[in-house]
Amino acid sequence: MVSKKREHFGGRVAVILAMAGSAIGLGNIWRFPYMVGEHGGAVFIIIYVLSTLLISLPVFLAEVMIGRRSHTNARDAFARLSRQHPFWKTAGYLTILIPMLISSYYSVIGGWSLEYLFKSCGFAFSGMAPEAASTLFGSFVSSTWTPVLMHLLFFAATVGIVAGGVRSGIEKFSKIILPVLFVLIVLILIYSVSLPGAGAGVRYLMHPDWSQLTPRTFAYAMGQSFFSLSLGMGAIITYGSYVNKKENILVTSTGTAVFDLLFAILAGFAIMPAVFAAGIEPGACPGLIFQSIPYVFAKMGATLPVLSGIVSIVFFLAVIVAAMTSSISLVEVGVSFLMERARLSRVKACLLIFALCGGVGVLCSLSFGPLAGVKIAGMAIFDLLDWVCSNILLLVMALLAVAFVGWILPRRVVHDEFTSHQLYPFNDRIFPLVYFLLKWVAPIAVVIIFFTNFIL
Repeated sequence: MVSKKREHFGGRVAVILAMAGSAIGLGNIWRFPYMVGEHGGAVFIIIYVLSTLLISLPVFLAEVMIGRRSHTNARDAFARLSRQHPFWKTAGYLTILIPMLISSYYSVIGGWSLEYLFKSCGFAFSGMAPEAASTLFGSFVSSTWTPVLMHLLFFAATVGIVAGGVRSGIEKFSKIILPVLFVLIVLILIYSVSLPGAGAGVRYLMHPDWSQLTPRTFAYAMGQSFFSLSLGMGAIITYGSYVNKKENILVTSTGTAVFDLLFAILAGFAIMPAVFAAGIEPGACPGLIFQSIPYVFAKMGATLPVLSGIVSIVFFLAVIVAAMTSSISLVEVGVSFLMERARLSRVKACLLIFALCGGVGVLCSLSFGPLAGVKIAGMAIFDLLDWVCSNILLLVMALLAVAFVGWILPRRVVHDEFTSHQLYPFNDRIFPLVYFLLKWVAPIAVVIIFFTNFIL
């Protein structure tokens, strides 16, 4: 029986901001610019935009429909809609496992960002040699206590916001912080494109070189789109369960996808011109933020130390805010499950999640230092969790979600959810196209991404 006490978002704006907050995170600020740099610049951006609108958006809609139709936590959603079918009851546990694993190591990266914000507040990069700023990251993450403390501080802040509830915690935080995040990234963009030599970075992002287009470009662009929109993590299913039955999910889902696309592109233009201005390799992977960007700030600090310090503070504040909005949605998945299945209060559920995921996160953090010699399948603990989640679990869960809506749920049920029981005529007119994308295009695309990750 559906609980009458289940919380809801306050309205359409609240839904879009909360879901956009889940989608916009380190995947946009850190991962997207690096992927653009490694896979062809403007060509990658074009494929990424098309993948988001034609493939990821239907998957996003599928997860929202599962959540809203079931009106329950992510694990029980599949069981309830499949009438307790054993396979789907078991598959539902993936929606709890995946976000808990991701939040464990995701908060470690959030902790790195927190440490760099503290350093920026002390104007550390402004008075540092560029080479020293670039190598600082390695010595920091390989230490023992500071990275662990930063991880726990970041995760405690995340759990504290979730403990406030859907409206008082998640919704209120998203309404305030997401507009702030967009302002911060625009300020960084303005500074970045003004740097000497930044024009090469702008051209790299705006002029496609079609010779760079390969099957790998398609696969990685679709994969980045999935990761960026939080697909396969259980977060959108959980947030979908808080959406009012009369809400137009086509509008809210499209709005979320557009916000995510816009922020990713803004992040690309905020970071890549600065990287080119510093003469740094655009596909520098983890070093793009924590090594390359401090290098830029340190170089600027030689002549403009105060401005360099201020820009550094703004940049890493934006990184933390982006990381926090996504981390909140991941924690909420587990909290929702524990509240409904274990009958725990929201605060007790948050404390349990903090203990479990925080503990795993400590191991992830230490895998760069004291536990660096511990290898599983040739990978450190942090790298193993990241690889398994990104290359296997997320894609499997996304495939299950879209296959469930396209092949298991009756067509009339999908139609009812998509049109909000025929409240929206436009949704009714385009339903055949959306259903075709859900039933055929999206599942095939997910399978292609999965195999491409292993073959290419």
